Amino acid sequence: METVHIVFGEPSVAPIQGAFELDEQLKGDILYFEDDLSIGPLFILDTKDGQAGRRQWWNQLAGVEAPAAPVLLEADPATPPVEEVSPDPEKFKELKARLKADAELQVWIWAGQNARDVSGYFWLVSQLYDFAGRIFIIYLNNLPFLNEKGGVFYPTHLHQILPKEFLKAKKLARAISLAEFELDGDEWSRLMNENAGIRLLEGGKKLRGEPASFYDKDLLAASNAEFQKANKVINQVTGKMKYPIMDQYLGWRMKELVKQGKLESKGELKASKDFEVKLV
Repeated sequence: METVHIVFGEPSVAPIQGAFELDEQLKGDILYFEDDLSIGPLFILDTKDGQAGRRQWWNQLAGVEAPAAPVLLEADPATPPVEEVSPDPEKFKELKARLKADAELQVWIWAGQNARDVSGYFWLVSQLYDFAGRIFIIYLNNLPFLNEKGGVFYPTHLHQILPKEFLKAKKLARAISLAEFELDGDEWSRLMNENAGIRLLEGGKKLRGEPASFYDKDLLAASNAEFQKANKVINQVTGKMKYPIMDQYLGWRMKELVKQGKLESKGELKASKDFEVKLV
């Protein structure tokens, strides 16, 4: 029986591929989705307008364009087209087509205990109800694994796990129930309607929404009266987090703090390595 293994983010691919070399029965295609749905706008993301708004937000983070207005949530003919930030929509279409064409195909969703994986799971499961019974979840929630030195640790992300440890993890695979499809699909609708700036994992599969400015106070606390590289400030903040957030996101927040007059900058406001900041 053919299996498609799904992960959220390219770093999670390598350890699962390594596990394939150790267990022929585990082998299958690996599909990874790139977009980190734990950050940024989700409003009406199941529509073309919502997807366009999210692309525009990602381009804003990447410095492709910096609109003064908030992210558009409705189509605006005056707005120039933005670049596609990830091939996720096409990947999902191909996955759905494969499921329709092959009634024996199974999907295994692998998720670590972090907001990115859980957000991705809610998005994916909300759209796969028609294939109930063939969609499996392996949620490595607060489970002990062995590291390279044989010590026990509790990973938050799949890429932290050794390939051989995935052989034990595969035993946790279970079909997503009809009740879960409904409840978790409703949770995805809630997350879209809430449209928080970021989503934090509180435990289990419970996500808490917070405003986009949630980490601004930490960035300001790590800054001082002398200029220092923005990426140095970001590293100080992420180094204290149990669930690190994307550097690109924090770099965007630093630029917003500069615009708000809370930080002074020196250099081009592009990548965080290109400019310095200090407290005003």
